[in-house]
Amino acid sequence: MNIYLDTSVLNRIFDDQSQPRIFLEASAMLLVIGLIEKSIISIVSSDVLEYENFRNPYAERHIFVAKILRNARVVQTLNESLVKRANDIEKLGIQGIDALHLACAEKLKVDYFVTCDDKIIKKYTGKIDVINPVDLTMKLLQKEK
Repeated sequence: MNIYLDTSVLNRIFDDQSQPRIFLEASAMLLVIGLIEKSIISIVSSDVLEYENFRNPYAERHIFVAKILRNARVVQTLNESLVKRANDIEKLGIQGIDALHLACAEKLKVDYFVTCDDKIIKKYTGKIDVINPVDLTMKLLQKEK
């Protein structure tokens, strides 16, 4: 299984976990990260993810995300056709860097694009499955049965 983790989900464990939803998503991400480290799940990355992480002003988060991204089996470079596809995705109401993430994930033909961004989950109607980390872990648990 190949997944693309967007920046919102990669940073979820640093968010205020006094909110039940954030706590569940952070817990799910800890499970996903463990599965990545055990090579049960494969992740992919992109120039877009690396750029966005590079711009992260919080050193602890930057280092943590960079460590996870080092596990990526492939890194999608940005090119003109991806920018064009991102422009098409923007017509769905998904703006800027989020559209670029989705274009990269489509190009990489991932099984799941994992995000905590409800707007992306609701608005994206493209070629790949967009999913919240809690729902992803539920799917993984169902496969175990």
